[in-house]
Amino acid sequence: MLYLVGTPIGNIDDMSPRACEVLRNADVIACEDTRVTGILLTQLGITGKRLIAYHEHNKAASGNGIIDLLKQGLNVAQVSDAGMPAISDPGADLALLAATTGIEVSVIPGPSAVTAALSISGLDTRYFHFEGFLPSEGSKRRERLKELSYIGETIVLYEAPHRLKKLLDELSENGFGANRISLCRELTKRYEEVLRMTVDESVEYYKSNEPRGEFCICLEPKEQKASAGAELGDPTKLITLLKDKGMSSKDISVVVSEFTGMNKKEAYKIASEL
Repeated sequence: MLYLVGTPIGNIDDMSPRACEVLRNADVIACEDTRVTGILLTQLGITGKRLIAYHEHNKAASGNGIIDLLKQGLNVAQVSDAGMPAISDPGADLALLAATTGIEVSVIPGPSAVTAALSISGLDTRYFHFEGFLPSEGSKRRERLKELSYIGETIVLYEAPHRLKKLLDELSENGFGANRISLCRELTKRYEEVLRMTVDESVEYYKSNEPRGEFCICLEPKEQKASAGAELGDPTKLITLLKDKGMSSKDISVVVSEFTGMNKKEAYKIASEL
């Protein structure tokens, strides 16, 4: 069986007894980084385990090897460096590969930066959109930043400290300046900190304060997004507007379908013909 095991995002005491038991009994542990998992296992008093590297850059080859082990009847536990596997993690690919191969998959829930940040953000948590890391640069990044404007739920982003200022500047430039933002860093660790302010205020704040630690960011959506389709009335007007903004036909079909109820294929056909 394949076990997806949640691990602490900072505080070792957040490791559940059930997760410890699964790791202790697993024949093989697939890790994002064997060194990081090795340290965790040592802290938990678990020794003698076979560790296999499984990460974004080797998931194709390593994933097939793990499936072979599972077919042999071995129990494999998959972990990320911190948090839940499959959330901004190639564990999603492994789980899909196992499921489509007929191998049973079980989850051992644990800490998650996404839910931890949302719970203390002070923003609406009834609905949320998990974006994770944006593309690092280029047109793909610009497109995703524009598309965030059409999301009507609290947006959750990951960002590294050396890129945080750039992200905040870009959010401000894309019309989020007055929106509330919750900047959560080093969650569950010694220097845990949560800053709640507007995007523009955060831009000013980090002009004199250097970002430190990994960030999980919760961003208030633009108020006008949820009613965009209603305001435009005719879905074709919305399609034309988005096309003029440089959005791809595929992405337009998703946005228009969400906000107007138009069939995605119909929206895609209209966008493609413009």
